Amino acid sequence: MYQILNLAIFALLIALLIKQQRTDSTLSKRVFTGLFLGVLFGASLQWFYGPATSVVIDTLEYVNIVGAGYVSLLKMIVMPLIMVSIIGAIIKVKDSSSLGKISFLTIGILLATTAVSALIGIAVTNAFGLSADGIVEGAREIARGEALQTRLGSIANVSFADMIISFFPSNPFADLAGTRPTSTIAVVIFSAFIGMAGLTVIKTSPEIGASFEKFIHVAQEIVRTLVRMVLSLTPYGVLALMTKVVAGSNYDDILSLLNFVVASYIGLGLILVLHLVLVSFTGVNPFRFFMTILPVLTFAFTSRSSAGTIPLNIETQVKSLGNGDAVANFSASFGATMGQNGCAGLYPAMLAVMIAPTVGINPLDPSFIASLVAIVTVSSFGIAGIGGGATFAAIIVLSTLGMPVALAGLLISIEPLIDMGRTAVNVSGSMTAGTMTSRILGLNQSTDIDNEKQPEVVNNNI
Repeated sequence: MYQILNLAIFALLIALLIKQQRTDSTLSKRVFTGLFLGVLFGASLQWFYGPATSVVIDTLEYVNIVGAGYVSLLKMIVMPLIMVSIIGAIIKVKDSSSLGKISFLTIGILLATTAVSALIGIAVTNAFGLSADGIVEGAREIARGEALQTRLGSIANVSFADMIISFFPSNPFADLAGTRPTSTIAVVIFSAFIGMAGLTVIKTSPEIGASFEKFIHVAQEIVRTLVRMVLSLTPYGVLALMTKVVAGSNYDDILSLLNFVVASYIGLGLILVLHLVLVSFTGVNPFRFFMTILPVLTFAFTSRSSAGTIPLNIETQVKSLGNGDAVANFSASFGATMGQNGCAGLYPAMLAVMIAPTVGINPLDPSFIASLVAIVTVSSFGIAGIGGGATFAAIIVLSTLGMPVALAGLLISIEPLIDMGRTAVNVSGSMTAGTMTSRILGLNQSTDIDNEKQPEVVNNNI
């Protein structure tokens, strides 16, 4: 009976969002409404029934149909969106040489910000005096540590060269199905080759080339319409995802590791400030930039999925930031699989500094800091070649430094809470890289985020 009552309340909240959509409310307002209602409903479930009770677990199982279903729909449109957008952008630009500049600059910015993120992680960990010695090791932590030790064996023989080789699309149809951790990058490369081949056909056989251009244009319109249809469901997905996070959190575990949580979010906040400072150097108003990308960061925060955020990321870069199809697709795709500022930059650096004293290493030693930043930066480029996220980044960094990877399992109880912020920072980094790349190369369209233009009201109603 209680479960039916809870689901009835959840249905009423969805009805409220539907009513808000019919009043011509913007997507941003509906996303934040869904976020607020999700927090309120999730907290209410915890307050009435307590954490991890059978009623809450059973309720969240059905609530998750909406949340997980929405994330699945987003992942469904990732590959078609990337493929037709990159092909269309290359044909439209008619200059394949610019692809190298876009790729080089985007990846360079992602790696550079990851290195700085590692330094921020080192600074906040030392400032808070965090150490692995003070963390209690329970049954779940022991089990997680053993699992990480086992996973280390599966990736120990993977070299950096192997990671680079894995980016190339040996079977594009398998990569379109997302069968590998590097499928996204492989599809980007495959689409770039198709686009360049299309340019050649347009120059050598104008009639056939015109038909190909028309086909790609039709495909783009269909995929964009599909994207708008899926993105219109964002408030409902955020409502369900936030309900699950809040209702399923163990607040006792959070309080016991509060120092690490606070230090992590201070570090993530500093990285966001770094992003705003960087875009300001390219003539972008940092406040307007942040307000423009905030709905995207909100979804990334609630979904904990950089890949699932790609469609919303690209849509916002093209429509609101004026970055262009090619830059938006390259930065969103690369940013979801390499140079992740939160998962591959901040987090591994914090863990390494915490564990260093337990193995007799001075965490303030300049040589240790230099080697840690270098390892974090290089390994962030290869995370996609292994598959996973912050956990795999931590395994690579700790094992390279000769530290026990099992100690990374000590933070399992608060992993979801911190991962939300890390994912939002990852997405912010990719959008920052895209915005800077488009401005530096002069490929952007002027929008209201540019300092030289007066602010306008952006209608992002979907």
